[in-house]
Amino acid sequence: MSKVKKRGLGKGLGALIPDMMSLDIIEEDAGDEKIQMIDVDKIHPNPDQPRKKFDKESMEELSNSIKTHGIIQPIIIVKDSEGYMIIAGERRWRAAKNIDLEEVPCIVKHYTGKQLLEVSLIENLQRKDLNVIEEARAYRYLMDQYNVTQEQLSGALGKSRSYIANILRLLRLDERVINYIIEEKISGGHGRAILGIESKENQHKLAQKVISDSLSVRQVEQLVKNLTTPIEEEKRKEKEKPKDTFLIEIEKNLKSLLGTKVNIIRGARKGKIEIEYYNEEDLERIINLLSQ
Repeated sequence: MSKVKKRGLGKGLGALIPDMMSLDIIEEDAGDEKIQMIDVDKIHPNPDQPRKKFDKESMEELSNSIKTHGIIQPIIIVKDSEGYMIIAGERRWRAAKNIDLEEVPCIVKHYTGKQLLEVSLIENLQRKDLNVIEEARAYRYLMDQYNVTQEQLSGALGKSRSYIANILRLLRLDERVINYIIEEKISGGHGRAILGIESKENQHKLAQKVISDSLSVRQVEQLVKNLTTPIEEEKRKEKEKPKDTFLIEIEKNLKSLLGTKVNIIRGARKGKIEIEYYNEEDLERIINLLSQ
C-alpha cells in the first residue's frame, strides 16, 4: 500500500513559499527509503541540472576516496523512460564511473515534474561550492516561478539584498562572458566590473583581455572607468544647452582682458564663471587685474 511522506525544504524558503514547505514523496510498500544497488550505466544526469562544470582535481580526490572507502552516502534518483535520473549525487556517480564501478548505492524517489524541479533547486542552493552563475540562475528561477522579490528572498535565505542583487546582475552579461565565469576563467568580481560596459560584444572583448593579460578585478574596474568616462562626458556635453551669443561675447571679452580661458556656466537660477590659471604667477597676475 502506498503512503505519503512529507519532506521539509527549509524553514526560510518554506515560510516564503508555503507550497514548497513539503513535497509529497510517494513510497511504494515503504521501499522508497531502501538503498538499492543500481547499474551505473542505467543512471544518467538531470539535463536541467544547472551545474555543468566539475573540477577535475576534486573529482579525482573523490574517486580515490570512493576506491578506498566506497560510496557512504547513496545517490538519489528517479525512474524515467531512459532508466534512472539523478536528483542528488551526480559527482559521486561520475567518480564511480571514473574507477569503473559497475553498481552504486541509490535511493529511488517518486516525484511529479514540479516537485522534481523544486527538489533539484533546493539541493543546488544548499551546496557550498555552487558557482555564482548557478546560484544566480537558482535565484532567478525562484523569483520568476513564485513571484518573490529580492528583499523577500534575502530574508528567507539569510543573505543580504545587495548580495543577491549583485549575483543576479551577472545574468545580464554576454553569454560568452557568463561561460567564462562558469569555467572559472574569470571571477564573479571580474564579471561585475565588466557590467560597466553596455555593449555585449565589448564585454566579450574585455573578458578576453582579462584572461590573456591576467588582469585583477581592480585593474578591470579602472579599465572600464577609462573606457566609459569619455562616453559619459560626451553625453553630458550633448545635454548641455548651447550658449547664447551674449554669453559667448562676454567670454571673449573676459578672455581678452585676463589673457586666459574663461568659461561662463548658466544654471536655472544661478551660474558661475571659471577662470583658468597655469601657475602661481599667473594666478597672482589675474588677481591683480581683477583688483584694478
